[in-house]
Amino acid sequence: MAVTSRDVARLAGVSQPTVSRALRDDPRVSDETKKRVREAAELLGYVPSEAGRALSSGRTRRIGLLVTDLGNQFYSHIIAPLHRELEARGYQLVLHTETTDESVAERLIANGLDGVILATTTVDSVVPLRLRDRGLPFVYFNRTAAYVDADATVVAPSAGFQAAVDRALEVGHERIGAVLGPENTSTGQSRELALRSALGARGITLDPAYVRRGPFDTQTGDAATAELLGLADAPSLIFCGNDVVAYGALNAARRAGVEVPDDVSIIGFDDLPPASWPIIQLSTIAYDYVRMAREAGRLMVERIERRPEAYAHVEFETTFVERRTLSAPHTR
Repeated sequence: MAVTSRDVARLAGVSQPTVSRALRDDPRVSDETKKRVREAAELLGYVPSEAGRALSSGRTRRIGLLVTDLGNQFYSHIIAPLHRELEARGYQLVLHTETTDESVAERLIANGLDGVILATTTVDSVVPLRLRDRGLPFVYFNRTAAYVDADATVVAPSAGFQAAVDRALEVGHERIGAVLGPENTSTGQSRELALRSALGARGITLDPAYVRRGPFDTQTGDAATAELLGLADAPSLIFCGNDVVAYGALNAARRAGVEVPDDVSIIGFDDLPPASWPIIQLSTIAYDYVRMAREAGRLMVERIERRPEAYAHVEFETTFVERRTLSAPHTR
């Protein structure tokens, strides 16, 4: 027969609830009692079940990660470090993909999660509000909503954009375009503001004729860049909302017979692994998204287990990484 916590309790001379608390390292249990319980558990070969842990602690030790587009390479690169961080803290990562706000919060709550990391929220999303009202802890990753405060790990894009703009002007670019992210996301808003501010610091205004917007995907980069390259006086440099958009921009340029960087320079954002591949060599704005994912996991566990009074907002600084897709402009 399987060894139970009652068997451990009898051998250790304590109650069954004390066994559960001792094995969870509950501070209310003395060190001497914890030692006695652990020795009894080891002697009997007792391993607590996940179901038993959930019943005794009120926790499932499962954390949800909410994303909307697994086709976006960015999310595939943050899942592994987030999983490792949570696993090291005794939690399991559960991936949830949703395309609408309708009933998302209720489904997350029904799945018995201890907390949720929101990776694709829009500024006007109702999900954070509903999670807050239902008492399910959550952490923002990369994006935030406008009306509900919470712990967050986000990117500070200003330094990277300023360095990229300074370098672009140094090599002679004057006609500067941009394929920006959606206006209803904090990432789309903050990156646009950072780009405009960096240009403004050098006395330059972004020409509306050279601006396009759309989702952070390759289709946006492809279609928008095709439009920009078709202008009579096309931009010599295109800033992209992220690397995935930039991949689409590179594809559009190749299809149009436009050489990168001789005819048009392209700059991305994120510095995902493919950006450094020899076949791509994308100039981009970089930050430590792996550390940012791990920090989101840490904040999530901290919020669940200790519930600090103040929310933590952790910003990750950016740098400019120059590669092959930026050079001095040439006459087309």
